[in-house]
Amino acid sequence: MYKHHWGRFVPKNKKAFGRWGEEIAARFLLERGMTILERNFRAERGEMDLIAQDGNVVVFVEVKTGDSHRFGLPEERITRSKQRQLYKIAQAYIQLHPRDDVDYRFDVVIVDGNPRDYRIRYYPNAFYLWST
Repeated sequence: MYKHHWGRFVPKNKKAFGRWGEEIAARFLLERGMTILERNFRAERGEMDLIAQDGNVVVFVEVKTGDSHRFGLPEERITRSKQRQLYKIAQAYIQLHPRDDVDYRFDVVIVDGNPRDYRIRYYPNAFYLWST
């Protein structure tokens, strides 16, 4: 699953690279006091990378991992269409786990680089989408 390189683990393929980024993002959120409720929550319309709790807020987190800007910044891959898809996945989660005592928001975590050299960009309340 991971190729060992210079004392670090370097993912061998795109899927493993994405999982590595999600793990970095989860640790980042945990360090900020959040609790991870779900990883890779699957619904009919796709997958939510992370679902966390930040105080009285359930946070739906999209993680983008990139090591090349050939096709633009990772943030640019979160299109309006992708936002609508994430909203539908969030709706499915809320239907399965209804709660009256929380608010909801969408955050984005960008893990930009590789295991030897990366930067994290965090966008709380990254987008609002209340209608489809």
